[in-house]
This record gives sequence, C-alpha cells and structure tokens, in this order.
Amino acid sequence: MSLLPTSLYQCSQVKSLDKAAIEMLPITGFELMIRAGQRAFDLLKGSWPHNDQVTVFCGAGNNAGDGYIIAGLAQQAGLQAKVYYLADPQELKGEAKLAFEYAAQHDVVIEEYLPATDSIDGLVVDALLGIGLVGNVRENYAHAIDKINSSKLPVLSIDIPSGICGDTGRVLGNAVRASRTISYIGLKQGLLTGDACDCVGELSFAGLGVRDSVLETQKASCSRLQYSIPLLPKRHANAHKGMFGRVLVVAGDKSYGGAGIMAAESALFCGAGIVELATQAEHVAAALARRPELIVQAIDEAEQLKLPLGNASVLVIGPGLGRSPWSKELFKLCIKRELPMVLDADGLNLLAEHKHALFNDSWVLTPHPGEAARLLKTSTKKVQNNRFAAAQAIQNKYGGVTVLKGAGTIIASDEGLYLCSEGNPAMSTPGMGDVLSGIIGGFLANGLSVSESAKLGVWAHATAADQAVQQSGKNLLATEIYSNLRELL
Repeated sequence: MSLLPTSLYQCSQVKSLDKAAIEMLPITGFELMIRAGQRAFDLLKGSWPHNDQVTVFCGAGNNAGDGYIIAGLAQQAGLQAKVYYLADPQELKGEAKLAFEYAAQHDVVIEEYLPATDSIDGLVVDALLGIGLVGNVRENYAHAIDKINSSKLPVLSIDIPSGICGDTGRVLGNAVRASRTISYIGLKQGLLTGDACDCVGELSFAGLGVRDSVLETQKASCSRLQYSIPLLPKRHANAHKGMFGRVLVVAGDKSYGGAGIMAAESALFCGAGIVELATQAEHVAAALARRPELIVQAIDEAEQLKLPLGNASVLVIGPGLGRSPWSKELFKLCIKRELPMVLDADGLNLLAEHKHALFNDSWVLTPHPGEAARLLKTSTKKVQNNRFAAAQAIQNKYGGVTVLKGAGTIIASDEGLYLCSEGNPAMSTPGMGDVLSGIIGGFLANGLSVSESAKLGVWAHATAADQAVQQSGKNLLATEIYSNLRELL
C-alpha cells in the first residue's frame, strides 16, 4: 500500500486526466494504451512467471483495448493467448479498434463468448468493463463474470474489477473477484473501500509516465492516509503527566464494563497524561485489576460526574454506555461540555435519538455503518452503497469529524475526505472500535487537532493491527494491538 499514490479520484476525473495526458504529454491515445498493456503484462509475468496460457475477456471501449494489447503481447512472448469478446470487435472504434487489430496481427485466437463456452484455462485477464459502467451489469456480462469467478483461476483485472463502481466501491449487480488489479493514471477512490475490498485483490498502480502537471489539472476527491514522520509532540526533559491532557472516558453500563476499560487503557497507550474512567460501580475492581494506572470512578447518578467533567480536557463517550436512564443522563451532561470529545457506540445511538439536532466542531464521531444509518435516518445498505457520501453527510449534519469505520475507513472533515487503506479482516472482533475511540482520545489529549487526531488514530490503529495479524494469525483480540501500537508511535 505504501507504493500507491495518496491522491484518489472519481471516475469522471480520471477520464479528464486521461484526456489531459494525451493533450499535454503529447502522446496518442493508442500509445498510452500500449503503455498500459505493457505494464499489465509485466505485472502478469512477474506475478505468475510459470503460467503459459492467458485467457482474456474483452468487452467494449478502452478497457477492452487494454485486454487486446495484453493478448498480443502475451502471444509475442510465447504464451498461448486467447480472447473471448462480448462486444463485436468490428464495431469497436478508435484506440480499441486499433488494439483489436494489434491482437489479430499477432495471431491471437479471438472468439465470441457464449454461455456454452467451454471451461477456461491458464491465467484470466479481466478487461470486460471499465470505469464507464452505469447501472447494473447486463446479463451476458454477468454470465461471463460468473464463469471467471467459478473457474478458481488467477485473475488480473485491468484498471478495475468488472462490475465494481469506481466512485463508491459497491458491486453493480455482479463483479469479478480478482487476484490482482492494476489501476492507471489516477487511482480510483472506490477501489479501496466497501465491496471493492473483496474484489480487487492485491492492488498495483501504473502512472504511465503522466507528469505531475497533468495530475494537477484535477483536485483529488479524497486523500489516502499515509504517515512517515512522528506527529506527537516531543516530550521535554522536565515533562510531567499534567502536560499531556486528562481524558475522561464515560462508558460501561451494567454488564458492559470491558468496552470502557479498553477505551481508557488505549488512551493511556497513546500518551494521555491522565485517564479517568467513569463507569458503573460493578466494573471498578475489574478496571483497576487490569490497569492500575487508571483513575476509576463509580458513578451511580449524573451528579457524581460533575467533578470528573470539570477536571477533564478530553472526553470519550459511549463504549458500552447503553441506552438506560443512567446512560442518557450521563450523555446529556457530557455533550454540554465545550471540550474535544470522541463519540462512539451508544454515544452515537443516543446522539441519533436526541430530540434536537446537535452540531459540534470539536467532536469526532466514529460510527460503523449501522450507527451511521441511524445518524442519517436511513438504511445500512444505503450507507454502504456510497460510503464517501454517507461520511460527508454525517459531517455536514453534525459537524466536527466523522470516521465511518469498515473496510476502507473514511474520514470526513472540513478539510476534505480521507481514506485509510490499512487494516484487515482479522479486526472484525469485539472491542476494536472501543480501542480506536481511546486512541483518538489519547491523541486529542496530546494537543493534536480534532482532524489530525482522527486521521492519525485511524491509521495507527489499522497499521498496528496489520502488524499484529502477521504474528497472531487470522483473528485478533482488540487488545493484542497494544504492543504494536506503542512500537509504531
């Protein structure tokens, strides 16, 4: 992932970049297509060096043109290349027509794809549908996609897996599940979030020699998070804990003590000077036994929270908080405070249920898709259909910074949209969100802005989990990332 660009684009922007490249380089569209085909073929050979058969599925347009070029290059290199087309090559135009002729000139076997087509062999190149797809995949293309997926063969998708929306990452009815995908010129934002994460496989990028001056003609629609230098302030020799903030974690209704404990201790691991946990009395002993560095307060009624609130510099509200009368009273008291704060879990659910819309530029909201749907009064499916739009809508409605969690977490702030390409499925375990809320709270306590705390928090959390999963295997406990997190920071 570190080799990928940090600038992400919508499909319409990539089309404009492609056009600008041809005008500004200068280079012909067909020469650019040859470059794209060559880069894909190089990746193909490097990834599967012992493969000697290539089956290319071509649709219409420039994506198909790339496929025909790859087939021609494969045939020239001594591989057995075959193209199945779903759009009549005689009706192709422009560069795609030239690419078809290139493949034909190099004796590539070119046949129409039919439902009765025999099983396919070797390596599959998916050049069926590019970024111009509008609406769901048509029936004949869906059949070809099913054929590719059921083959269990290695698949290289060109520019984007066929059937994926490049703007949102959602599946448009049916989509190829690629082993690898190579994207060109401008990295499409939809490749890194939502359904696309199950279809892209290992992602590569080829800029095709396009200059920065071309890329500057389009402002990126989203930025991919990547850090290489320390952002937390250096501690002076005479530093003391009072210099690094006091985080108050308000969490843990009866039977839900673990969430608050994890949020509180992760704030400690991220450098908060003092962390206080306000929770139900039944959780106090467990919290102190696990993490004696915490201050733990038993809160029976809202009045008892006023003193800890008065001392706090940062709030983390919601992990395991519940929606009982006790929970609601604590929530009402907390949100009146003018402090940087993180709202997670039931803090978000209580915010969604609040009679009057609340707006605060000093908070970070960290919903998963279900909580996001409640905040927007919509369905989880609609949130997932366009995660970028959903994150932006929550930020517009409630202010501050929104962290829409999930595969390809999206951060929306007044500065713009950001995407975290780190993270893995092993993070799908209880408590991961609680740990994230504490991490962000810890960064806020260190003096980072609301936006920077959210971005660094998401990236550090996911990157530490990527490192931890290499050691622990398929499933991670939320607290197993602590040692990696400390080392990373």
